[in-house]
Amino acid sequence: QVQLVESGGGLVQTGGSLRLSCTASGLTFNQYTMAWFRQPPGKDREFVASHIHKDGSTYYADSVKGRFTISRDNAKKTVYLQMNSLKAEDTAVYYCNLRILGRDYWGQGTQVTVSS
Repeated sequence: QVQLVESGGGLVQTGGSLRLSCTASGLTFNQYTMAWFRQPPGKDREFVASHIHKDGSTYYADSVKGRFTISRDNAKKTVYLQMNSLKAEDTAVYYCNLRILGRDYWGQGTQVTVSS
């Protein structure tokens, strides 16, 4: 079955950087668009970034444009989220996502806490 496992979260100071990783199993990784979402404390889950498998296009939420970069390594079945210039409002649980035939798959999430 499809599994997604995130790692790389932690505690970082404002202005710092983190790189999140999400490794997939149970699927032909290079055939699927991968995305990152996040859920801040007390708020709904929101889109962060996506990487389109067909042409490598990337899309970002306005709140992270210019600071976050999504990339993937198909050989490792891994998608990354490089987060720079972190702000307190980036504090959230970050989730890896893909959609197969209309069904969403999620990882367990990784906590990112940005302290001021």
